[in-house]
Amino acid sequence: MLTPDQAQERAQDIVRRAIAAGADAADAVFAADAATEVSVRLGKLEDVGRSESQDLGLRVFVGRRSASVSSTDLSGEALEQLAARAVAMAREAPEDRWAGLAPQERLMHGAPPLLDLADHADATPERLRDAAAEAEDAARAVDGVTNSEGGGASASESVWALATSHGFAGAYCTTGYGISASVIAGTGAGMQRDYDFHSARHRDRLDRAADIGRRAGERAVARLDPGKVASGPMPVVFEPRLGSSLIAHLTGAIAGQAIARKTSFLLDALGTRVFAPGICIRDDPHRPHGLRSRPFDGEGLPVSPVALVEDGMLETWLLDSASARQLGLEPTGHASRGIGGGPGVTTSNLYMEAGKVPVATLIADIADGVYVTELIGQGVNPVTGDYSRGAAGFRIVDGEIAGPVAEFTIAGNLTDMFRQLTPANDLAFRYGVNVPTIRVDGMTVAGG
Repeated sequence: MLTPDQAQERAQDIVRRAIAAGADAADAVFAADAATEVSVRLGKLEDVGRSESQDLGLRVFVGRRSASVSSTDLSGEALEQLAARAVAMAREAPEDRWAGLAPQERLMHGAPPLLDLADHADATPERLRDAAAEAEDAARAVDGVTNSEGGGASASESVWALATSHGFAGAYCTTGYGISASVIAGTGAGMQRDYDFHSARHRDRLDRAADIGRRAGERAVARLDPGKVASGPMPVVFEPRLGSSLIAHLTGAIAGQAIARKTSFLLDALGTRVFAPGICIRDDPHRPHGLRSRPFDGEGLPVSPVALVEDGMLETWLLDSASARQLGLEPTGHASRGIGGGPGVTTSNLYMEAGKVPVATLIADIADGVYVTELIGQGVNPVTGDYSRGAAGFRIVDGEIAGPVAEFTIAGNLTDMFRQLTPANDLAFRYGVNVPTIRVDGMTVAGG
């Protein structure tokens, strides 16, 4: 694995070659990663996998024409050919008046913030095997669990570097560790499956493997013998690991490309109330050892904590340089880059602030509703905001979580759902996107 300094030099080198080949401007991304994954099933080692990769992506500009190429061959001869090919492709490409590098005066300068994203713990295959086995054993020990899809553990290390021809070069390293378990409860046609997992940048911040396994087993058993839910309008409560999907629909709707193309249900919503008063949604790229923390964005701009929604009001779009130019605005530091193609946009450690009431209080006045623990399908229209998903979970009866239910559909429109949303006070930072338990009133539930 290269060091961040070595990765940065790789990116700078191909940019220099591109300029020498005739490009007016260029940027490059270098990414390297190594990962080990171990899985066990029914107490026996099932698989050990090791992967390593190094990839280089180059984007060049000739006037307003651009082209992108990538390669895993990092020899000097291959890089010379890559740069020449990219410039030749750009000369034949159509013009794009919005194309170009990020504004030079906006680039990050100086040392990047220290975010503690790597710990380089000694995660040997033997230790990973033991963690996977511990998680699965704990899950299988739960009364009612009858089979297993396995336990898993992983460790990875990545280096990412970006360089541009107009003055930016930076790189950083991250590590990641994960433990999971997935088991089956019941028998025959009545079998139910569920899982649990945890990921962290630092190994010592992972939940205990036995706790992860126990939760997976308990979740599967709790779903046994599901009933049907009545059809009609009613409150729907989303558990935290599912509620984050609602926030993902928000970020998709406020992405610069969607606004520029007029393909968003929030097209005219900037500066208006889109959530109930008191709702705040924030993005924090500087969270120490956060799963999505980063010191700079995919175009070399500095990043900083920002409120997407403040007191229910939509405060910003998510803009890379191209969409910002198209909209006559400034980029917001949310650009993301893969190896191929130009930038898109993404958030970092996105979260909805906790509400003021415990979960028990949040559901106390629900006479008939559903608590959703699984969503199925992708029935969301990003242009209109229409929302329809298959679901499973539990009934809420007279303010209490009751028996499991399955094979029902929840539907609404995201514009209305956002305004009818109420968060509980149980926010915990466990994922890349974090929300508390969320209640949405007035949704339509269709039973099976």
